[in-house]
Amino acid sequence: QVFRQFVRHESDTVGSLVLERSMNRVQLLGRVGQDPIMRQVDGKNPVTIFSLATNEMWRTGENEEAQGEDVASDLFLCTLGDISQKTTWHRISVFRPGLRDVTYQYVKKGSRLYVEGKLDYGEYTDKNNVRRQATTIVADNVIFLSDNVKEKV
Repeated sequence: QVFRQFVRHESDTVGSLVLERSMNRVQLLGRVGQDPIMRQVDGKNPVTIFSLATNEMWRTGENEEAQGEDVASDLFLCTLGDISQKTTWHRISVFRPGLRDVTYQYVKKGSRLYVEGKLDYGEYTDKNNVRRQATTIVADNVIFLSDNVKEKV
């Protein structure tokens, strides 16, 4: 479906319109930061919103003190150093009616989810009348990976 969509643009070399494929796709695997909320703004369709945390881990100060000729023992004897971690928070919005309702009803803080969607950049004015930028993942697929879900209401 994504590959069948085309974008028109003017070619710098030819000076004519060229059809070109493009893609805006995000895949995230992480844990929910707070229970989802459902909002409806200006009479538009409701949206379920929640945050999702992803973690990146890496080793720092890696020292190898491997001795011996056996590869397995070399790996075992390595001093691995300190492990550093960075958590990134993502704002997830779910607009699709069925998915929006199921996500709102069953997802809760701590749930482990796989989310597919697209990046959306937007602006809004906060309550202090300051213009802010927001990056949102507009989800079109949410897969529940843990039993940590709300009880059916």
